[in-house]
Amino acid sequence: MRSLILAATLLSAAIPVLADEVTGTILAFDRVDSLIVLEDKTIWSLEFVDEIPEDLAAGDEVHIVFETAGEDGITKINAIHRK
Repeated sequence: MRSLILAATLLSAAIPVLADEVTGTILAFDRVDSLIVLEDKTIWSLEFVDEIPEDLAAGDEVHIVFETAGEDGITKINAIHRK
């Protein structure tokens, strides 16, 4: 029984974090709240991004690199680049 509990604990702690990316055109950018909305209506928080392009604006095409934890959603945006 102990080994079963230990195995379940190890498996739950080993949820893989996957890198992913998206490209899109900015529909709106709120620099104060660090949010961008892409034309597909997805909203991205840039709150923890280290480096945001200085003159980022609506109409710019961007490439966002982020990490996901399976069904738990986005865990971290690693970078945003203007294309």
